[in-house]
Amino acid sequence: MSSVTRREGLGLALGAAAAMAAGGAGAAPMKLLTRAIPGSGVRSPAQISEERLPVIGLGSSATFSQVARSEDAAALREVMRTMVEAGGRVFDTAPSYGASEEVAGRMAREAGLADKLFWATKLNVARPGGTADPAAAKAQIEQSFARWGRPTIDLIQVHNVGDPPTQLGLLKQLKAQKRVRYIGVTTTFEPQYETLVSLMKNEPLDFIGVDYAVDNREVETTILPLAVERKIGVLVYAPFGRTRLFRRVGERPLPDWAAEIDAKSWAQVFLKWVIGHPAVTVATPATSQVKNMLDNLGGGVGRLPDAALRQRIATFVAELPQAA
Repeated sequence: MSSVTRREGLGLALGAAAAMAAGGAGAAPMKLLTRAIPGSGVRSPAQISEERLPVIGLGSSATFSQVARSEDAAALREVMRTMVEAGGRVFDTAPSYGASEEVAGRMAREAGLADKLFWATKLNVARPGGTADPAAAKAQIEQSFARWGRPTIDLIQVHNVGDPPTQLGLLKQLKAQKRVRYIGVTTTFEPQYETLVSLMKNEPLDFIGVDYAVDNREVETTILPLAVERKIGVLVYAPFGRTRLFRRVGERPLPDWAAEIDAKSWAQVFLKWVIGHPAVTVATPATSQVKNMLDNLGGGVGRLPDAALRQRIATFVAELPQAA
Protein backbone atom coordinates (compact mmCIF):
# COMPACT_ATOMS: atom_id res chain seq x y z
CA MET A 1 0.00 0.00 0.00
CA SER A 2 1.11 3.56 -0.71
CA SER A 3 1.75 5.73 2.33
CA VAL A 4 -0.03 8.68 0.68
CA THR A 5 -3.20 9.58 2.56
CA ARG A 6 -6.29 11.00 0.89
CA ARG A 7 -5.47 14.49 2.20
CA GLU A 8 -1.85 14.27 1.03
CA GLY A 9 -3.00 12.88 -2.29
CA LEU A 10 -5.30 15.87 -2.73
CA GLY A 11 -2.36 18.18 -2.09
CA LEU A 12 -0.37 16.44 -4.81
CA ALA A 13 -3.37 16.55 -7.11
CA LEU A 14 -3.79 20.29 -6.55
CA GLY A 15 -0.16 20.87 -7.41
CA ALA A 16 -0.37 18.75 -10.54
CA ALA A 17 -3.59 20.40 -11.68
CA ALA A 18 -2.22 23.86 -10.97
CA ALA A 19 0.78 23.00 -13.12
CA MET A 20 -1.60 21.76 -15.77
CA ALA A 21 -3.49 25.05 -15.73
CA ALA A 22 -0.40 27.24 -15.65
CA GLY A 23 1.77 25.18 -17.92
CA GLY A 24 4.48 24.81 -15.29
CA ALA A 25 7.76 26.71 -15.38
CA GLY A 26 10.19 25.09 -17.76
CA ALA A 27 7.97 22.05 -18.32
CA ALA A 28 5.57 20.97 -21.02
CA PRO A 29 1.98 21.75 -19.92
CA MET A 30 -0.11 18.78 -18.89
CA LYS A 31 -3.08 18.10 -21.14
CA LEU A 32 -6.56 16.91 -20.33
CA LEU A 33 -7.44 13.79 -22.27
CA THR A 34 -10.16 14.25 -24.87
CA ARG A 35 -12.70 11.99 -26.52
CA ALA A 36 -14.46 12.43 -29.82
CA ILE A 37 -18.20 13.00 -29.89
CA PRO A 38 -19.04 9.79 -31.78
CA GLY A 39 -21.65 11.28 -34.11
CA SER A 40 -19.79 14.51 -34.91
CA GLY A 41 -18.91 14.76 -38.56
CA VAL A 42 -21.39 11.95 -39.23
CA ARG A 43 -24.87 13.19 -38.26
CA SER A 44 -23.98 16.88 -38.41
CA PRO A 45 -23.32 18.01 -42.01
CA ALA A 46 -21.85 21.26 -40.72
CA GLN A 47 -19.13 19.31 -38.94
CA ILE A 48 -16.20 18.82 -41.32
CA SER A 49 -14.33 16.70 -38.80
CA GLU A 50 -15.02 15.08 -35.46
CA GLU A 51 -15.45 17.27 -32.41
CA ARG A 52 -13.54 16.35 -29.27
CA LEU A 53 -14.36 17.11 -25.64
CA PRO A 54 -12.18 17.03 -22.52
CA VAL A 55 -13.06 13.91 -20.54
CA ILE A 56 -13.70 15.78 -17.26
CA GLY A 57 -16.51 18.29 -17.03
CA LEU A 58 -18.60 19.89 -14.31
CA GLY A 59 -22.06 18.91 -13.17
CA SER A 60 -24.37 21.28 -11.34
CA SER A 61 -26.61 19.15 -9.17
CA ALA A 62 -25.81 18.32 -5.54
CA THR A 63 -23.47 20.84 -3.86
CA PHE A 64 -23.31 23.16 -6.89
CA SER A 65 -27.09 23.43 -6.81
CA GLN A 66 -27.10 24.07 -3.06
CA VAL A 67 -24.58 26.90 -3.30
CA ALA A 68 -26.38 28.40 -6.31
CA ARG A 69 -29.41 28.93 -4.08
CA SER A 70 -27.36 31.03 -1.65
CA GLU A 71 -26.96 34.78 -1.93
CA ASP A 72 -23.19 34.54 -2.54
CA ALA A 73 -22.32 32.20 -5.39
CA ALA A 74 -18.87 33.69 -6.07
CA ALA A 75 -17.28 30.32 -5.32
CA LEU A 76 -19.13 28.80 -8.26
CA ARG A 77 -17.66 31.38 -10.62
CA GLU A 78 -14.19 30.32 -9.51
CA VAL A 79 -15.04 26.65 -9.99
CA MET A 80 -16.14 27.32 -13.56
CA ARG A 81 -13.13 29.52 -14.26
CA THR A 82 -10.80 26.88 -12.84
CA MET A 83 -12.25 24.22 -15.11
CA VAL A 84 -11.91 26.39 -18.21
CA GLU A 85 -8.39 27.58 -17.41
CA ALA A 86 -7.30 23.97 -16.99
CA GLY A 87 -8.78 22.99 -20.35
CA GLY A 88 -12.22 21.73 -19.34
CA ARG A 89 -15.31 22.70 -21.34
CA VAL A 90 -18.40 20.64 -20.53
CA PHE A 91 -20.90 22.13 -18.11
CA ASP A 92 -23.97 20.00 -17.43
CA THR A 93 -27.07 21.56 -15.91
CA ALA A 94 -30.88 21.41 -15.96
CA PRO A 95 -33.80 23.71 -15.17
CA SER A 96 -34.73 21.33 -12.36
CA TYR A 97 -31.37 21.75 -10.56
CA GLY A 98 -32.63 24.58 -8.41
CA ALA A 99 -30.95 27.86 -9.37
CA SER A 100 -28.02 26.14 -11.09
CA GLU A 101 -28.90 26.89 -14.71
CA GLU A 102 -29.84 30.51 -14.05
CA VAL A 103 -26.84 31.27 -11.82
CA ALA A 104 -24.32 29.46 -14.02
CA GLY A 105 -25.59 31.14 -17.17
CA ARG A 106 -25.25 34.57 -15.60
CA MET A 107 -21.79 33.80 -14.23
CA ALA A 108 -20.56 32.43 -17.55
CA ARG A 109 -21.63 35.60 -19.33
CA GLU A 110 -20.19 37.93 -16.68
CA ALA A 111 -16.87 36.05 -16.56
CA GLY A 112 -16.52 35.89 -20.34
CA LEU A 113 -16.66 32.09 -20.32
CA ALA A 114 -19.71 31.54 -22.51
CA ASP A 115 -17.69 31.06 -25.70
CA LYS A 116 -15.40 28.58 -23.97
CA LEU A 117 -18.02 26.22 -22.57
CA PHE A 118 -19.84 23.25 -24.06
CA TRP A 119 -23.25 23.98 -22.53
CA ALA A 120 -25.40 20.90 -21.85
CA THR A 121 -28.85 21.33 -20.36
CA LYS A 122 -32.07 19.35 -20.24
CA LEU A 123 -35.77 19.45 -21.00
CA ASN A 124 -37.99 18.12 -18.26
CA VAL A 125 -41.56 19.30 -18.05
CA ALA A 126 -43.09 15.80 -18.23
CA ARG A 127 -44.36 14.26 -15.04
CA PRO A 128 -42.96 10.79 -14.25
CA GLY A 129 -44.77 8.35 -16.52
CA GLY A 130 -46.90 11.14 -17.90
CA THR A 131 -47.03 13.47 -20.87
CA ALA A 132 -45.49 16.86 -21.45
CA ASP A 133 -47.45 19.97 -22.30
CA PRO A 134 -45.87 21.16 -25.58
CA ALA A 135 -46.37 24.81 -24.65
CA ALA A 136 -44.67 24.31 -21.29
CA ALA A 137 -41.83 22.42 -22.95
CA LYS A 138 -41.27 25.20 -25.48
CA ALA A 139 -41.37 27.79 -22.68
CA GLN A 140 -38.74 25.90 -20.69
CA ILE A 141 -36.48 25.64 -23.74
CA GLU A 142 -36.75 29.37 -24.39
CA GLN A 143 -36.00 30.03 -20.74
CA SER A 144 -32.80 27.97 -21.08
CA PHE A 145 -31.80 30.01 -24.13
CA ALA A 146 -32.43 33.24 -22.22
CA ARG A 147 -30.35 32.05 -19.27
CA TRP A 148 -27.50 31.01 -21.53
CA GLY A 149 -27.72 34.26 -23.47
CA ARG A 150 -26.59 32.78 -26.78
CA PRO A 151 -28.48 31.83 -29.96
CA THR A 152 -27.28 28.21 -29.91
CA ILE A 153 -27.06 25.61 -27.15
CA ASP A 154 -24.58 22.79 -27.56
CA LEU A 155 -26.70 19.99 -26.09
CA ILE A 156 -30.22 19.59 -24.77
CA GLN A 157 -31.35 16.20 -23.51
CA VAL A 158 -34.76 14.89 -22.51
CA HIS A 159 -34.43 14.42 -18.76
CA ASN A 160 -35.31 11.01 -17.33
CA VAL A 161 -36.83 9.83 -20.66
CA GLY A 162 -39.89 12.00 -20.05
CA ASP A 163 -42.49 11.80 -22.83
CA PRO A 164 -40.03 11.30 -25.73
CA PRO A 165 -42.61 11.76 -28.52
CA THR A 166 -43.31 15.31 -27.36
CA GLN A 167 -40.03 16.42 -25.83
CA LEU A 168 -37.59 14.63 -28.13
CA GLY A 169 -39.74 15.70 -31.05
CA LEU A 170 -39.23 19.34 -30.08
CA LEU A 171 -35.49 18.82 -29.75
CA LYS A 172 -35.28 17.27 -33.21
CA GLN A 173 -36.99 20.37 -34.59
CA LEU A 174 -34.53 22.64 -32.79
CA LYS A 175 -31.60 20.68 -34.16
CA ALA A 176 -33.00 20.93 -37.68
CA GLN A 177 -33.27 24.69 -37.12
CA LYS A 178 -29.63 24.70 -35.92
CA ARG A 179 -30.57 26.23 -32.59
CA VAL A 180 -29.33 23.11 -30.82
CA ARG A 181 -26.19 21.33 -31.97
CA TYR A 182 -26.72 17.95 -30.28
CA ILE A 183 -29.70 16.20 -28.69
CA GLY A 184 -30.11 13.26 -26.36
CA VAL A 185 -31.89 11.53 -23.49
CA THR A 186 -30.90 10.92 -19.88
CA THR A 187 -31.85 8.70 -16.97
CA THR A 188 -30.33 7.73 -13.65
CA PHE A 189 -33.12 5.28 -12.83
CA GLU A 190 -32.65 1.62 -13.63
CA PRO A 191 -36.39 0.97 -14.27
CA GLN A 192 -36.09 3.44 -17.18
CA TYR A 193 -33.13 1.69 -18.82
CA GLU A 194 -35.35 -0.41 -21.08
CA THR A 195 -36.99 2.72 -22.46
CA LEU A 196 -33.60 4.34 -22.92
CA VAL A 197 -32.34 1.33 -24.89
CA SER A 198 -35.37 1.49 -27.17
CA LEU A 199 -34.75 5.18 -27.84
CA MET A 200 -31.08 4.52 -28.54
CA LYS A 201 -32.06 1.93 -31.13
CA ASN A 202 -34.78 3.95 -32.82
CA GLU A 203 -33.98 7.66 -32.49
CA PRO A 204 -31.11 9.78 -33.88
CA LEU A 205 -29.54 10.50 -30.51
CA ASP A 206 -26.20 12.27 -30.26
CA PHE A 207 -25.81 11.74 -26.51
CA ILE A 208 -27.17 9.88 -23.54
CA GLY A 209 -26.59 10.74 -19.89
CA VAL A 210 -26.48 7.91 -17.35
CA ASP A 211 -25.28 7.12 -13.84
CA TYR A 212 -22.12 5.01 -13.79
CA ALA A 213 -19.57 4.29 -11.08
CA VAL A 214 -17.24 1.50 -10.06
CA ASP A 215 -19.91 0.09 -7.75
CA ASN A 216 -22.83 0.89 -10.07
CA ARG A 217 -22.22 -1.00 -13.31
CA GLU A 218 -25.63 -1.97 -14.67
CA VAL A 219 -25.20 0.19 -17.80
CA GLU A 220 -22.26 -1.97 -18.87
CA THR A 221 -24.59 -4.82 -19.83
CA THR A 222 -26.46 -3.25 -22.74
CA ILE A 223 -26.40 0.55 -22.69
CA LEU A 224 -22.68 1.27 -23.06
CA PRO A 225 -22.07 -1.37 -25.77
CA LEU A 226 -25.09 -0.03 -27.65
CA ALA A 227 -23.73 3.51 -27.38
CA VAL A 228 -20.54 2.35 -29.10
CA GLU A 229 -22.50 0.50 -31.78
CA ARG A 230 -24.84 3.42 -32.46
CA LYS A 231 -22.13 6.10 -32.21
CA ILE A 232 -23.82 7.87 -29.29
CA GLY A 233 -21.82 10.00 -26.87
CA VAL A 234 -22.08 9.21 -23.15
CA LEU A 235 -22.11 11.73 -20.31
CA VAL A 236 -21.59 10.05 -16.96
CA TYR A 237 -23.38 11.37 -13.91
CA ALA A 238 -22.61 10.47 -10.29
CA PRO A 239 -19.19 8.88 -10.97
CA PHE A 240 -18.56 8.91 -7.21
CA GLY A 241 -21.94 7.33 -6.47
CA ARG A 242 -22.69 10.84 -5.28
CA THR A 243 -20.66 10.56 -2.03
CA ARG A 244 -21.05 6.82 -1.53
CA LEU A 245 -17.62 5.79 -2.84
CA PHE A 246 -15.77 8.28 -0.66
CA ARG A 247 -17.58 6.96 2.38
CA ARG A 248 -16.64 3.40 1.41
CA VAL A 249 -12.91 4.06 1.08
CA GLY A 250 -12.81 6.42 4.05
CA GLU A 251 -9.23 7.37 4.94
CA ARG A 252 -7.67 4.31 3.37
CA PRO A 253 -4.40 5.07 1.61
CA LEU A 254 -4.20 4.59 -2.13
CA PRO A 255 -3.07 1.12 -3.19
CA ASP A 256 0.22 0.84 -5.06
CA TRP A 257 -1.61 0.26 -8.34
CA ALA A 258 -2.89 3.86 -8.26
CA ALA A 259 0.57 4.95 -9.44
CA GLU A 260 0.13 2.82 -12.56
CA ILE A 261 -2.59 5.22 -13.73
CA ASP A 262 -1.04 8.43 -12.34
CA ALA A 263 -3.85 8.75 -9.78
CA LYS A 264 -3.02 10.84 -6.71
CA SER A 265 -6.40 10.73 -4.96
CA TRP A 266 -9.42 8.46 -4.68
CA ALA A 267 -11.43 10.90 -6.78
CA GLN A 268 -8.94 10.43 -9.59
CA VAL A 269 -9.05 6.64 -9.23
CA PHE A 270 -12.84 6.63 -9.51
CA LEU A 271 -12.86 9.03 -12.46
CA LYS A 272 -10.11 7.20 -14.34
CA TRP A 273 -12.02 3.95 -13.82
CA VAL A 274 -15.12 5.50 -15.42
CA ILE A 275 -13.24 7.16 -18.26
CA GLY A 276 -11.38 3.92 -18.86
CA HIS A 277 -14.52 2.51 -20.47
CA PRO A 278 -14.26 3.26 -24.20
CA ALA A 279 -17.94 4.21 -24.49
CA VAL A 280 -17.64 7.12 -22.04
CA THR A 281 -17.20 10.56 -23.56
CA VAL A 282 -17.20 12.83 -20.49
CA ALA A 283 -17.62 12.39 -16.74
CA THR A 284 -19.39 15.33 -15.08
CA PRO A 285 -18.96 15.23 -11.29
CA ALA A 286 -20.61 18.11 -9.48
CA THR A 287 -18.72 20.30 -7.04
CA SER A 288 -18.90 23.79 -5.58
CA GLN A 289 -15.27 23.90 -4.44
CA VAL A 290 -12.19 24.85 -6.47
CA LYS A 291 -10.01 22.29 -4.68
CA ASN A 292 -12.36 19.50 -5.71
CA MET A 293 -12.57 20.80 -9.27
CA LEU A 294 -8.77 20.70 -9.50
CA ASP A 295 -8.68 17.22 -8.02
CA ASN A 296 -11.31 16.02 -10.47
CA LEU A 297 -9.42 17.50 -13.42
CA GLY A 298 -6.44 15.41 -12.40
CA GLY A 299 -8.58 12.39 -13.19
CA GLY A 300 -8.43 13.39 -16.85
CA VAL A 301 -4.63 13.55 -17.04
CA GLY A 302 -2.14 10.77 -17.63
CA ARG A 303 -2.69 7.06 -17.97
CA LEU A 304 -6.02 5.26 -17.76
CA PRO A 305 -6.58 1.73 -16.47
CA ASP A 306 -6.74 -1.09 -18.99
CA ALA A 307 -9.44 -3.77 -18.72
CA ALA A 308 -7.44 -5.86 -16.28
CA LEU A 309 -6.76 -2.98 -13.91
CA ARG A 310 -10.36 -1.78 -14.15
CA GLN A 311 -11.45 -5.22 -12.97
CA ARG A 312 -8.89 -5.14 -10.18
CA ILE A 313 -10.18 -1.77 -9.02
CA ALA A 314 -13.78 -2.98 -9.18
CA THR A 315 -12.88 -6.05 -7.11
CA PHE A 316 -11.07 -3.87 -4.55
CA VAL A 317 -14.13 -1.64 -4.14
CA ALA A 318 -16.54 -4.58 -4.02
CA GLU A 319 -14.65 -6.01 -1.06
CA LEU A 320 -15.02 -2.78 0.94
CA PRO A 321 -17.85 -2.43 3.47
CA GLN A 322 -21.02 -0.87 2.12
CA ALA A 323 -21.41 2.82 2.86
CA ALA A 324 -23.66 3.60 5.81
